[in-house]
Amino acid sequence: MRNFLFKILVTGEGGAGKTSLLRRYVDGFFDESTIMTIGVEFFIKEVVFDDFHCSLQLWDLGGQKRFRYLLESYVMGARGALLLFDMTKMPKIGDILEWVNIARLHDINLPIVLVGAKNDLEDFIAVDDESALHIKNAFNMIDYVKTSAKSGYNVEEPFVVLARKLVNISKY
Repeated sequence: MRNFLFKILVTGEGGAGKTSLLRRYVDGFFDESTIMTIGVEFFIKEVVFDDFHCSLQLWDLGGQKRFRYLLESYVMGARGALLLFDMTKMPKIGDILEWVNIARLHDINLPIVLVGAKNDLEDFIAVDDESALHIKNAFNMIDYVKTSAKSGYNVEEPFVVLARKLVNISKY
């Protein structure tokens, strides 16, 4: 069995749901009282597929603009990223561009999965699949996945998609 270690950035605007998604994925629970991440939080998750084992270093980047100056040093060595947005608010293209530029600072081809968060708030969804896929394609992202940390819906999917992509890249 092959072993892989990947540093993965989890990016997006403040309040998008990054920490909630990570807590649900890594620890298996949802915390209503999650507070804003200041700077960076760090999680580790072991993933085992049929023929390989991945250790995922998950870097939860604080989304507030006032912390952006800290991020340049944290993105070094990243192999992939998730870019989260809150599905109840139409994301601003300038914000998406800024996060893509941060994530791809040291690797212009860094694989990014676009993640629509808060899918459980069905009555308030402001971003349809067509709009999200347009963003995904415009920024050359590898996939788009809708999730809900609260309900647990599709929480593992963006991480699995990215891990499989990184393993395929690393094999060659």
